[in-house]
Amino acid sequence: MSSVPSGPNSTEGFDAKTFLATLTEAPGVYRMLDAAGHVLYVGKAKNLKRRVSSYFQKTGHSPRIVLMLQQVANVEITATRSEAEALILENTLIKKLAPKYNILFRDDKSYPYIMLSGDEFPRLASHRGAFDRKSRYFGPFPSGLAVRESIQLLQKTFLLRTCENAVFAHRSRPCLMHQIKRCKAPCVGLISAEDYGRDVRMAELFLRGKHGEVMDRLTGAMQQASDELRFEEAAALRDQVRALQAVLHRQYVSSTREEDVDILAATSARGEVCVNLAMVRGGLHLGDRACFPKSGEGEAEVAEILSAFIAQHYLDHPPPSRIIVGVDLGDETTAVFADRKVALALPRNEMERAWLAMAEKNAELAAQSRRHARARAGGRLEALREALDLAEPPQRIECFDISHTMGEGTVASCVVCVDGAMKKSDYRRFNIAGIEPGDDYAAMRQALTRRYEKVAAGESAAPDLILIDGGKGQHRIAREVLDELMLSHLPTVGIAKGEERKPGLETLFLHGRAEPLQLAPDNTGFHLIQEIRDEAHRFAVAGHRARRAKARGRSKLEDVPGVGPARRRKLLAHFGGLDGVIAATVEDLCRVDGISRKLAEEIHTALH
Repeated sequence: MSSVPSGPNSTEGFDAKTFLATLTEAPGVYRMLDAAGHVLYVGKAKNLKRRVSSYFQKTGHSPRIVLMLQQVANVEITATRSEAEALILENTLIKKLAPKYNILFRDDKSYPYIMLSGDEFPRLASHRGAFDRKSRYFGPFPSGLAVRESIQLLQKTFLLRTCENAVFAHRSRPCLMHQIKRCKAPCVGLISAEDYGRDVRMAELFLRGKHGEVMDRLTGAMQQASDELRFEEAAALRDQVRALQAVLHRQYVSSTREEDVDILAATSARGEVCVNLAMVRGGLHLGDRACFPKSGEGEAEVAEILSAFIAQHYLDHPPPSRIIVGVDLGDETTAVFADRKVALALPRNEMERAWLAMAEKNAELAAQSRRHARARAGGRLEALREALDLAEPPQRIECFDISHTMGEGTVASCVVCVDGAMKKSDYRRFNIAGIEPGDDYAAMRQALTRRYEKVAAGESAAPDLILIDGGKGQHRIAREVLDELMLSHLPTVGIAKGEERKPGLETLFLHGRAEPLQLAPDNTGFHLIQEIRDEAHRFAVAGHRARRAKARGRSKLEDVPGVGPARRRKLLAHFGGLDGVIAATVEDLCRVDGISRKLAEEIHTALH
């Protein structure tokens, strides 16, 4: 590919006629710049000359495009070898540069999947993030709720394990999931690998949408078991059939075809753009997901919104065989699918029209809800500004809290609120070390220093307001840290719990104010402080519990060379748990199958 800057870089205006005369007809990407050199818009084209000419030779553009063209002082082009290559480059540049007039959707790669692990006895679990080549993944699903419901169904029907490998390897007796008939307890050998594998294959067929085949196999196996007078097994298979029938009937809208379909609907009104993505997998409607762009000024046409979403979303996520939209998007949009067989089309029957109508309604509701939430957040930020006597409403608020149990596993949390809404991607936890157990002041000092060293170095954004979950002493520590880092201009508030820790009775310690402040319980700015403080507490407690559980849950047997999962299970089962293994003599350990005297001595030494 080649990159060519074109046109005069002048505030006098853009000489479109001269520029267009020399423009190539190759595919590529164009970038529209203002007089200061800032990128206003990035676009792709199958034919650069034809596409860019359309901006300057045609009328009837949307108000958004007209406003952009008034600011264009220069156009740069990058010719590529193919339209598909142009598409990838366009999306890379949009995500990197975030141009003012491009519709840029959040780079959300956190869609949940259902995973069947690659273990001897595969684990059924929810998964987000990178894929492991040994495991199998099914999805994506529109929400965590859809994943949880599907896992619960599969557990109830096929009785697959969901426990972590660390738990599975150390079981000496069946857990509660086996007792309530949600697992066949492969951890203690109550089912063979062959029989368990058969259940896994059935679950995999179901997840791939082969519902009819699964029902036929289960029904056939039930009939065969009944004919052979294996009535208990037949009854278990009957329960599986009923469970599957119940969930299939419970689907409020479904297709008789076992197909995978995405339904896309967009809305743009009153400054709010939303795309609603509805997912149908295996003929079952799994739910919706509302997607909002994080940049792009002004209202846009529905076709433009959908084209931008499709180009960005399906570069990161595998497309289904069919995508239903409400407007004709032309041939350019389908370039994103390259050689993949994907049908991008209008609804073809009454069922698909119903799906689209539902998606359109949900897009409107999501946009309306977001408008209301923004208005409410703006009101609360203004109330907070007034209550704390700030110059401007705080756009970015950071809050810190400390959690530990008698000094064990101390964790500090930092949660972030941007424009009145929690921004979880910016949350941070700090594992505190090197302090006297239980010293909350030292823990707060360490967390604040680690966080704001980056701000002082210019490596991170500075907050407009810092909240400290703690009283006067904790707030004093925060001020000392900020003074040491030369960030004393940042406003801070200490939040002391009220009498008997009752919500609404908190006392606020403000930097620069001699007397503590108590706001009215019905003050909306105070409500925002409480919500952020509660979120910081929740995040800190969750991190502390995870750290404590990790420290306590590790078995001493894991540190003994030569004692793998199989031998650990045998030892735990033989002696009834870790306490029994610790109490055993070398001679007792030698009686366990697979434990030599030398290994028994090593185990005994490691545990004492």
